[in-house]
Parts: sequence; C-alpha cells; structure tokens
Amino acid sequence: MVFCKFNTIKIGLSKERKLDTKEEPKGIKSKETFKENIHKQEKSCGESNKSEKKSCKKDENKSDQKVEKFEQELKISEDKLLRLSAEFENYKKRSTREINDFRKFANESILKQLLIVVDNLERAIDSSTEKKADKNSILEGVQITHKEILKLFKTFNVNLIKANGKIFDPALHQAIVHEKSDEYPDNTVITELQKGYLVHDRLLRPSMVIVSKKIIKEKETK
Repeated sequence: MVFCKFNTIKIGLSKERKLDTKEEPKGIKSKETFKENIHKQEKSCGESNKSEKKSCKKDENKSDQKVEKFEQELKISEDKLLRLSAEFENYKKRSTREINDFRKFANESILKQLLIVVDNLERAIDSSTEKKADKNSILEGVQITHKEILKLFKTFNVNLIKANGKIFDPALHQAIVHEKSDEYPDNTVITELQKGYLVHDRLLRPSMVIVSKKIIKEKETK
C-alpha cells in the first residue's frame, strides 16, 4: 500500500512537471513576441522621426528660400524708390530753372519784333532831321512803322475792338461821356476816343468811348 501511494505521488509529480514544461514555451514565446513588438514600434518611431526631420528640413529650406526671395524683392523696390526720388529731385531742379528762364526771357520774341518797329522809327526821325526833308517821306516812314506794329499785334493775337456804332458793352467799352443824340439809338457808341484791344479772348485794354443818350421830348401842354 505504501509503495502504491509513492508511485501515485511520483506519477502526479511527473505529470505536473510535464505540464510545466509544456506551458513554459508559451510564456517564452509571448515574451519574445512582446520584445519584437517593442522593437518594431521603436523602429517605426525612429523611421517616423526621420521622416518628420526630413519634412521639417524641407520646410526650413522652403522658408529660407522665401525669405531670400523677399529680401531680393525688397532690395529691388528700395533701388527703384531711390532712383525715382533722385529723378524727381532732378525734375524739380530742372522745372525751377525753366520757370526762372521763362520769367526772364518770356518777352524775348516780342522784343525781337519790336526791334523792327524801332528801326523804322529811327529811320523816320533821321529823315526828318535832314535839311531837305520831304514831309511825304516822313509820313511814309511813320505809316510803315504803324503797319509793322499792327503786324506784330496780329502775330501775338492782339485784336482791335470794334466800337463805333456798336451798342455799349461795359465788358469791352469804357464810357467817358454820355451825350444826347437824335442820330443814334440810346446807349450806342458815338465816338471812339481811344482804341481798345483783346489778346486772344481776354481784354487787354477797353475802348474809351462817348455813348449816346436818348433825348426825351417834352409833351406840349395844351
């Protein structure tokens, strides 16, 4: 009986050992699988970090390129601004110089034309001082001078204002006297005392005139 019990215990222990030996490889495999999983995760994390670093580096390169491009454009804009500023300063100086020259020499062309008139007047004066001066030649010289002056007026668009027989216009005429008249309608220019002129359509000088005034006849009393 004792022997049988011992055998039974021995058999039970051997079974337990067999069971332990069968279960141990499962634990070992699970540990190895866990380690492999961790290794894979670390590897994937490392690869993802590398890709992230690469993408970050690309972004940095793109940002650097954008900054460099912006700096170049800014420099070009600054150069253009400086050039425009210099051109504007030169324009101001040139304009100021031209305005000053215009003020000094604006009448140069008129004066050149007047020189011809002066020449004709001097000739008329010289001929009048001669002992055997001909009155007709003096008159002719004055008439030539007058024609030259009128020609000069025409060149510079200086036009004569017509006054005699016209209705009085305060924009063109200056009334010196009002005179009663049966010959002319009321408020009409009878006589021109001094000629007036326009330069283009602007009044240069008004005509000095005598203006008619209507005569009011008194009714005969019965």
